[in-house]
Amino acid sequence: MTNLTELGVAALRDGFRAGDFSAREVADAFNANVAAAKALNAFIVETPDHALQAAEQADRDRSEGNLKPLSGVPIGMKDLFATKNVQTTAASHILEGFKPQYESTVSGKLWSAGAGMLGKLNLDQFAMGSSNETSYFGNVISPWRRPNDTAPLAPGGSSGGSSAAIAARLCPAATGTDTGGSIRQPAAFTGISGIKPTYGRCSRWGVVAFASSLDQAGPMANDVRDCAIMLENMAGFDPKDSTSLELAVPNWEAALSADLKGKKIGIPKEYRVDNMPAEIDALWEQGIQWLKDAGAEIVNVSLPHTKYALAAYYIIAPAEASSNLARYDGVRYGLRNLPDGAGLQDMYAATRAAGFGPEVKRRIMIGTYVLSAGFYDAYYTQAQKVRALIARDFERAFEQCDLLLTPTAPSAAFALGEKNADPLEMYLNDVFTVPTSLAGLPAMSVPGGVDAQGLPLGLQIIGRALDEQGVLNAGLAIEERAGFTARAGKWW
Repeated sequence: MTNLTELGVAALRDGFRAGDFSAREVADAFNANVAAAKALNAFIVETPDHALQAAEQADRDRSEGNLKPLSGVPIGMKDLFATKNVQTTAASHILEGFKPQYESTVSGKLWSAGAGMLGKLNLDQFAMGSSNETSYFGNVISPWRRPNDTAPLAPGGSSGGSSAAIAARLCPAATGTDTGGSIRQPAAFTGISGIKPTYGRCSRWGVVAFASSLDQAGPMANDVRDCAIMLENMAGFDPKDSTSLELAVPNWEAALSADLKGKKIGIPKEYRVDNMPAEIDALWEQGIQWLKDAGAEIVNVSLPHTKYALAAYYIIAPAEASSNLARYDGVRYGLRNLPDGAGLQDMYAATRAAGFGPEVKRRIMIGTYVLSAGFYDAYYTQAQKVRALIARDFERAFEQCDLLLTPTAPSAAFALGEKNADPLEMYLNDVFTVPTSLAGLPAMSVPGGVDAQGLPLGLQIIGRALDEQGVLNAGLAIEERAGFTARAGKWW
């Protein structure tokens, strides 16, 4: 029999429907891989029983001719999505042991579509990080290694558990969330695909909040088609989310096409940043040639306010985080630290001091500072103005083109601990992904090649609002031409 864990979502779905294997066989195979890969620390909680129950239901449904879109497909769930009666922590000590009595809209949609859950995936604490080194439950280790080097590499962040698990074949696909690049950057680091849809495409209800005006759920998988299948089953209007878009969900998979004739692809000059590695620039040029080969016309465009995007993001996101995280006070749920003789304020302080990690505290302090009475206009108001200008830049660029092509990240994966000394250097990992998040646009990373050390590099496609189809199609065109087959050698 085919090694089932080598199959993606489409192959598992179609093979199961054809009777090539049972859903139980698939679930057993992936459960075994998860159990054998604890060295990667990709999962905070393993849920083999959930996967098996969904598989047994899928096998019954097949015998009754009642198949669902994801019958027979087990997936990983980022531990930012509330899952009923299954611990949901956002990788933070302050939520350790919290078992929601409700299901997030996105996870509920996936279970209704027939998917099973292999476990809750590790992440940067409260999705704050670019390397998966801020989790209370320990670092996620990328399955990739540099040649002749045992130094553990970052799987990207915050969705590093998702990216590592997919790259290591612990699950065929997983959910991610993207606030400033947390689907796209880890996808690039581990040689997989991931798409951040238009803001509002996927409900945020039941997703632990970081920055509410930026957070957006999306899928991560081995290829573009699998991302399209996952996104179809994650997206849709949700009356419980005031920012949810009341629009029909397109059939993205059926409309996939790598033919880009008549399309114009913009190349923003501002993304050619100082000191960009030659390998990244060379891959970008190769991506341009691939899109030309697919029939697209290449045009140069300008996004003049790009240089301010990172600064604006690191004002707006922490500001929203400082408000969102105020709910963790030790009163209603999660950790409670109550020193002897302590009053309410003492309990708040002790609980938050023990429950939040250093990066979360840093961002809360930045956010509280920029929202304070003396600095609100100087920082937060100005950042929101810059955000509006960035969105306008994209609107003007899309008057000249249909899609944009850029690198996903300014480097390949780095070693864990390599950038911890300087938070600003870590924040620069998001330099290519943040502008799109500020504008709420769909964007995708697909693997384009490897660097001199054999580590994956990604290309990013950015589209107009609601043009996920255009983004997926361009991603497919690159995927077909790149022929990316590099795999992490198994060492764990």
